[in-house]
Amino acid sequence: MKYHQGLIIRLVLLFLPAALLSFILTPLTVYAVKYLLFAYAPVVTDRSLVINNIGFNFVEACIATYAYLFLWYLCLLTKGIKLITRTKIIVYGFLLIFLMNIFRIVLLIILGVDYGFYWFNVVHLFFWKFLSGVYVALVWIFLVKIYNIKGIPVYDDLKTLYKDSLFRKHRR
Repeated sequence: MKYHQGLIIRLVLLFLPAALLSFILTPLTVYAVKYLLFAYAPVVTDRSLVINNIGFNFVEACIATYAYLFLWYLCLLTKGIKLITRTKIIVYGFLLIFLMNIFRIVLLIILGVDYGFYWFNVVHLFFWKFLSGVYVALVWIFLVKIYNIKGIPVYDDLKTLYKDSLFRKHRR
């Protein structure tokens, strides 16, 4: 019964609203970028940074809210992870995503200010189309290796639920 209670808690936690993550991560991201770009004297206006009269708006995709959610889902949908390990995976995973995102944004702003928006757009599209999803997958794989996680997201829970179900018991 303990497994089923844990599964219910994990499933409830899946409904963490993206808006809550965005609410927390937007100021963290904007101000981290502002402080790293101090030499450019950026000015923060709500969800934007202004440098040399050029505005850089931080929309939800810039904050990478769904990258964090994807990692959150992978972690919660994987059976057999102890609470302390699950917490570490989430904290370290979020930190790795945050650091890469800050690096990406700082690089893009420097390109936009110093080299023009052609290079901003080229690098932005490269990150957007190719690296973003791959990076979150690599973070997950890295954390699975570090913490020796054997479970497969969703599959192992479904297998256990089937094994414990009436369907399985009637087949014998």
